[in-house]
Amino acid sequence: MDTRRALLTALESGPVSGPALADEIGVSRTAVRRAVEGLRDEGFAIRATDDGYVAPGDPAYRAAGIEFGLDAPYTVEYHGSLPSTNDRARALAADDDADVAVVADAQTGGRGRSDREWVAPSGGVWVSVLTRPSVAPARAPLFTLTAAVAVADACREVGVDATIKWPNDVLVERSDGGDGDESGDRPGFVDRPARGGRKLAGILTEMEGEADRVSWLVVGIGVNANLDPETLPAGATSLRAERGEDVDRRRFLARLLEAYAELAADPDAVLPAWRERTSTLGRRVRVETPGGTVVGTAVDVEQPGTLVVDTGEGRTRVHAGDCEHLRDADVR
Repeated sequence: MDTRRALLTALESGPVSGPALADEIGVSRTAVRRAVEGLRDEGFAIRATDDGYVAPGDPAYRAAGIEFGLDAPYTVEYHGSLPSTNDRARALAADDDADVAVVADAQTGGRGRSDREWVAPSGGVWVSVLTRPSVAPARAPLFTLTAAVAVADACREVGVDATIKWPNDVLVERSDGGDGDESGDRPGFVDRPARGGRKLAGILTEMEGEADRVSWLVVGIGVNANLDPETLPAGATSLRAERGEDVDRRRFLARLLEAYAELAADPDAVLPAWRERTSTLGRRVRVETPGGTVVGTAVDVEQPGTLVVDTGEGRTRVHAGDCEHLRDADVR
């Protein structure tokens, strides 16, 4: 643990004097002062009081603020704006970094699946998590499901009843069971609309590896957080729109990262957790795959994230594709 992170951890329980911090962290008092100054430069307003150093009651949405109280093994790298958090995480991977959460207030060149445009303005939660899991490449799709569960849980904890649509969308179901519509070039996700629900979040997983192991894996997560309803494309929604007020992005992201880290460490728990939170299973679906269109009832998800569809003539296993939830009128 670096000095900054150790200092943040020490301040979680209240005021701590400089000498006590130095003893607890195992560094010099000069190193403590430098760490405090560095945190202040990042916007983390540590105060010096008669009782010692005190952390701010409401830390800013910056690296130190997100790391403060974070119970997950990630170093946070924050940017006011980036072309793409995934691209930045990939660059860090090339430098042999690991366990980094790249966060941006806004993205100017974000990507969704199949290189679709992903517009990500200020106010959303845009993060890419770089790890080096000890798994075979065939297991990589499981991390997409892991991220979807983490996002759904974080949304539910702030009062938004989010569900998961296979493979990588987090939705708020429409009360009338209606569809999302095509959208123009406005903030939010501008890839395929989330039919059967309003799209709240999306996930893009990228990796590099050899035949038997993953070298690095990046899971990009985008959540429409504090965005106005009128700025969103048709078929999309935001936490602000659903709650009627803003969410504390720092706390929301911390909870998301904690949930992701916890579930990623327990692969056997991923599919059961995903099944409990999905709105896809039991639904009539249409899935556009590289090999053609599959229509039927989604009946299960198998390792490492394969959708099982009962077509009426048998069961088809879909490893990748665009899934639509169908109403009776949509079934052909």
